[in-house]
Amino acid sequence: MAARLAMSHNAAGSAMTAQDRFMSTLKLVLGHPTLRLIAVALLLLGAHNASVYPYQSLIAIEKVGLTKAGFSLVLVLASGVAVTASVLFGVLGDQYGRRRMIALATAISSTLGIALMLLAPGALAVAITHGVLLPLASSLYGQLFALLRIANPAEGHERAVIQANIRSAMSASFLMMLLFWTLVFGLGVDVMAVYLSAGAASLGMSLLLWFKWPRDGAPHLDDQRSGLNLAEAMREIARPLILSRVLMMGAIASAGNLYMVLVSLVFEAAPTRGAGDVALYVGLVAGWEVPAMLWLPRLVAHLPRSTVLAGGTAIYACHLALMPWLADTPALWALTLAAGVGGAAVITLPIAYYQDLLQGRPGTAGAMLAVQKLVADVTSAAAFYIGTRIGGYEVAALIGMILSVFGAILLVTADRRSWLMPAAPAVEAP
Repeated sequence: MAARLAMSHNAAGSAMTAQDRFMSTLKLVLGHPTLRLIAVALLLLGAHNASVYPYQSLIAIEKVGLTKAGFSLVLVLASGVAVTASVLFGVLGDQYGRRRMIALATAISSTLGIALMLLAPGALAVAITHGVLLPLASSLYGQLFALLRIANPAEGHERAVIQANIRSAMSASFLMMLLFWTLVFGLGVDVMAVYLSAGAASLGMSLLLWFKWPRDGAPHLDDQRSGLNLAEAMREIARPLILSRVLMMGAIASAGNLYMVLVSLVFEAAPTRGAGDVALYVGLVAGWEVPAMLWLPRLVAHLPRSTVLAGGTAIYACHLALMPWLADTPALWALTLAAGVGGAAVITLPIAYYQDLLQGRPGTAGAMLAVQKLVADVTSAAAFYIGTRIGGYEVAALIGMILSVFGAILLVTADRRSWLMPAAPAVEAP
């Protein structure tokens, strides 16, 4: 059924408007059980992340009573757990299959962590939930895109369109949940209530995966075993070709990490801005990301992926550098468009890039997103520390812009070198 839908989608593509193409892709996703599962799972994941992560520092420090140093240790622990779990689960999935069992285990770990925070909130609960259980669950993001790769009936441009449409679901639900809690907090509800929506999303995710994740060996899944043991798989990841790309991608993604660190601080320091402006700004950025993600595959159809990624990085980095300077002006709101358009490229394009880089290793490719995040965390932390030491938020943003653009330039240059992996050839849009 999926193959017939994909063929009909291809044949009709040349006569389609943008709206027709979107509706056709939506029909394909909704008509394919596994793609539909992934889309719903990303909706739930976006709602879960928007409930927990924007408020975790406030809860840990102001509500639970952790010191800033103590919460920093929790974040360090979380980064280590997230990377280790993502790589290990990705490699084991490629080696043995068992993707359903791995996905269920990670989803249930989130449900247990949220339950712990609801039933017995405290310093230990924060350390266990935010330092171990939620970072374990974060590996589910890469696992979902690994499943998408082995279940996707389309290739080339069609695969990029489907990935972009499905990924936009997560940004849409993130935006909706962020707006919801902004409204609810305005009514005086305590911030600890975010664990109610996070718990509902997490429990829904666990049930969804239990009932709908395809069994191992399902005939519609092209899930071939890697044939590599754990040591061999780790050596493959450590190859200069792979590791260098992860470092470059991490430098690119660091602009987004630094933005999330700076936005509330910059608005707090601006005389005319407040907490409501932070929520509105972040919400507008997420809102612009959704249509940009849907449009992006048409651009990738005509240009190498790394070139489009570099352009998106430049746009996003300019938004980052200008935000502290324009915080008190009406021009600030125009930056949300640049952030949404550039951010769409920075968020979505690495997924397909790693899948092409690690052909036949969908789980490992998904795990590279977690390694990339670790690199981005370290890079953005360095930019923030150096920038605020020698100047202020403006200098930190400028350093972040330089680092991310430099990473993009290195990526384009490396992909064009004949002795490294060439850039993916352009695929004509249907």
